[in-house]
Amino acid sequence: MRSYKLISADSHINEPPRLWQDRVPAKFKARAPRMERLKKGHAWIIEGALDPINFGGNASATKPYEERSPWMFWEEVAKGGYLASERLKDMDKDGVDAELLYPTPRPSNAVWWNNKDRDFHLACVRAYNDWLSEFSAYAPDRLGGIAMMPTSGIADTLAELQRTLALPGMRGPLLGQWPEGGLQLTAASDPFWAAMQESGLPVNIHVAFVERPQGEVSRGKLSGEFRILDAPLRMQTLINSGVLDRFPKLKFAFVEVDYGWVPYLMEQMDDRHKRLDPARRTNIKLKPSEYCKRNFYFVYITDRYGIKNRDVIGPSHILWSSDFPHTGADWPHSWDTINETFKGVPEAEKQAILAGNAAALYKLA
Repeated sequence: MRSYKLISADSHINEPPRLWQDRVPAKFKARAPRMERLKKGHAWIIEGALDPINFGGNASATKPYEERSPWMFWEEVAKGGYLASERLKDMDKDGVDAELLYPTPRPSNAVWWNNKDRDFHLACVRAYNDWLSEFSAYAPDRLGGIAMMPTSGIADTLAELQRTLALPGMRGPLLGQWPEGGLQLTAASDPFWAAMQESGLPVNIHVAFVERPQGEVSRGKLSGEFRILDAPLRMQTLINSGVLDRFPKLKFAFVEVDYGWVPYLMEQMDDRHKRLDPARRTNIKLKPSEYCKRNFYFVYITDRYGIKNRDVIGPSHILWSSDFPHTGADWPHSWDTINETFKGVPEAEKQAILAGNAAALYKLA
């Protein structure tokens, strides 16, 4: 059995230019997501997106800071982003034993958004998941694929969950909206929660749910430091809806949202819940903070405050992320940052956060 010292619970791939063109049924090829060469660099052209989607920041970890740009030509993309054999070499250079793999956010969000044509939407989601399974199956003890779930209704979501959990190299689902589709959670999603509770794997939410069409110009100037804003809303919904009472062993991983803000939120949720009059208070069995400690896991990239306050939720619910090959990565010097951040942290807690929690949560070991 492989020994894990460092597992990234949030790394990414770079979707190759013809991923969808080569894999969707013939009737959808003309509409499938495609990459085009523009003046500033290559970009994804995706039906439903508001404008071309660049990817420079999603493939720049191997470049010096001064050479990074939002725009990049495909020939500049490091091969480890899309070839599994090369990815293992990149991991070895950084001292990373295993990775959980997520899609590039804005292209995947554009695929999620386009659910008006159900058959086309499902074809795009399945094409991506099939490709990721092949990528991850190259070294399933080191590469774990996180499958995109459709947003076209609970029957489709449940079917794709069951299909992808049976594929080689896959380690769980990624939600872009609630399992039933959309941003309003109801009991219609319960079959999905039941299946996930039975699997023992976590439900993964990466940064934020998809609320609007995607694009580069249209997204404005919001930067990565605001990636924590969506997770508290989803946590509150899950707690107040009673989902975590109906499915007490259900696990959620809030990915690339860090952890330092969580102790404050737990304190505030408990305080507000206590102060509400009985007529307005939700009928939940535990204090909000207790659900956080029991059901929620948090994946961070750089979070000194979170490590210092790890005892609030417990080190068993915190996981490390390299974010490779995105610009948030410290590749190939991740261990330098880790050793500085973890000064004074007991070795057992350090090992849990850096590898043990991910190995157990995603059943790598």
